[in-house]
Amino acid sequence: MIQWTLKQARRLIVAVIGGTVLIAGIVMIVTPGPAVVVIPLGLGILATEFVWARHLLQRVRDHIARAAEKVKNKNGGAANPVAGTSGCTDSNPLDNGGGR
Repeated sequence: MIQWTLKQARRLIVAVIGGTVLIAGIVMIVTPGPAVVVIPLGLGILATEFVWARHLLQRVRDHIARAAEKVKNKNGGAANPVAGTSGCTDSNPLDNGGGR
């Protein structure tokens, strides 16, 4: 009997913490914040105890992987097409050439 009560308490604690993190991530969609990181984190916490959260987390992972593949293919395989370039042609970008 006591084992069942501890299991229920654990599920309740995971539900409260995971739900809070998930709701914070959803709020971060419209407010400044790393929603893309926080939402999967909340789902990961919930997935430790709930099967529905595991399935939803897998769908989110698949969606992120597809989006990353689209970006990779769009850029010709480069993660950042301007990596290694600063956009400046001068050796000193603060020098305006006035010779002062």
